[in-house]
Amino acid sequence: MKLVVILITTLVATVIQASELPKINPEQVGFSSERLKKITEYTQRRVDEGKHSGFVTMVARHGKIVHYEAVGTYGLDNDKPMDLDALFRIYSMTKPVTAVAMMMLYEEGRFQMNDPVSKFLPALADLRLYQEGQENGETFNPTIEQLFTHTAGFTYGFYPSAPVDAMYRETDMLNSTDLDDFIERLSGLPLAFEPGTRYHYSVASDVLGAVIEKISGQSLDVFFKQRIFEPLEMDDTFFSVPDDKQDRLTSNHFWNTEVNALAVQVAEQNQSFRDVSLFSGGGGLVSTAMDYMVFCEMLRRGGSYNGARILGPKTIQYMTMNHLTDEVRNNGVGDFPGSHLYTGQYFGLGFGVMLEPGISEVISSKGEYSWGGAADTKFWIDPQEDLVAILMTQVMWAPWPTRYQMKVATYQALTELQQESGNRP
Repeated sequence: MKLVVILITTLVATVIQASELPKINPEQVGFSSERLKKITEYTQRRVDEGKHSGFVTMVARHGKIVHYEAVGTYGLDNDKPMDLDALFRIYSMTKPVTAVAMMMLYEEGRFQMNDPVSKFLPALADLRLYQEGQENGETFNPTIEQLFTHTAGFTYGFYPSAPVDAMYRETDMLNSTDLDDFIERLSGLPLAFEPGTRYHYSVASDVLGAVIEKISGQSLDVFFKQRIFEPLEMDDTFFSVPDDKQDRLTSNHFWNTEVNALAVQVAEQNQSFRDVSLFSGGGGLVSTAMDYMVFCEMLRRGGSYNGARILGPKTIQYMTMNHLTDEVRNNGVGDFPGSHLYTGQYFGLGFGVMLEPGISEVISSKGEYSWGGAADTKFWIDPQEDLVAILMTQVMWAPWPTRYQMKVATYQALTELQQESGNRP
């Protein structure tokens, strides 16, 4: 009987440890507890200066949490103190989730990288190129890999002064009823450039979401939930926030340049995240710092976490290596809507990939992969130092180097660097 009790106790402890990232004394994994306080000092200072309403920040090394703090409030219109389990609009941090979902289908042999997108979405066959004020007679068929790498010829509609962007805004695609409606609207628009010739940040991840729906026969929200969120026990990540969790959704903000002050986004500018029907693979998810850390840990561990195998380690390696030539990457710099890449950063399958940290203008590591969201959120995974960091806040298009300072505050707290030849704990 004593042996049975021991076995049961061990099993329970294993389950608890598997389902949560353990917290640890930072000194045990090469961090300084005292120097890690600079993260909270920085975020608190931003709140005190009126630049942000609140933050949740998180750092883990070797799969163990060394920093996890909340500061400020839920919003200028909600003085409730920020909670660790607060919900944030992660916008483009949705893109890596969509990339992972798509690669799950890749591993099943459901598509090849050089397949034309039109194989799954016939409405996007024979797209014309916009040149010199009109649509070119030549037609193009972007590939799946070009969707992953934002080289397919699509754009985002950010800049009304760019002709094709203006057409995107007129079509109002981001307010489509669902992904079928979204693809129908997109099919009537020309390409902004010839596929494969330049990196150009775009709605490509939303198109990937539509491909996932067609291949799987499931809506994107159901696929995400059944194939990723439930296996990883990511119970706080969704397109539609449940009614009983709406009070945990933080307010969204912007910097009002007219009065030089932080302001709350008006309701008309915000998604309600209730009863959502357009499942945006490019920017539609809401999540918490802990849920997104679990997603990142799955990636850091080579595709498996909490006993669930999401992807194979070789697949993760393939996704997080550079897929752009210098010419294709550099053609996009200064483009509409800008390269969205840091200096020294390239792009993989759903992630920005740092190749030249020495010219990145912020402390970084070679091989680091990351992305951010429009409301100043950010994550990065650093294989060289075996760490993951999460920044959650809500200021649209924040005009400050918040993400850079989060990196500086994280890396300055390291006391031991990971030895390339050493074994990771």
